[in-house]
Amino acid sequence: MQVIRSSETRRTETPNAVMTTLASPTQGAAGRAVWRVEMAAGQAGPLHGIDAEQVWTVLAGGASVEFGAQAAVLRPGDTAVLPANVGRRITADPAAGLVAIVTAPAGMRAYVLAGTAAGPHPPVADADKIAPGWVV
Repeated sequence: MQVIRSSETRRTETPNAVMTTLASPTQGAAGRAVWRVEMAAGQAGPLHGIDAEQVWTVLAGGASVEFGAQAAVLRPGDTAVLPANVGRRITADPAAGLVAIVTAPAGMRAYVLAGTAAGPHPPVADADKIAPGWVV
């Protein structure tokens, strides 16, 4: 059993959100990364893709999720399963913001997209994909 103490979590701030890494390969988790996302009211993340499935569960506030040609509004307790390699953008609730827990396979990589979530998007070279700091 691996226990990751709260003092061992990592906090990563981006212009759009704060991610707190709860479990990752560098913390002893072999197969998955788990992190907490906090977004201020109305804040929107960039249009991007992920090369692995992600699972988002809303703890507080809410979010609008653009995912390919689909869109959904998530509220506390809702979970969204986002398959790999589809354009996505997460926007925090305009009044309440967003707090969520997210998990994905260790080694997942992100990449920026242009246009809209519905695409179409040209293939992204491996060299243009990054492993975000909160999943390593």
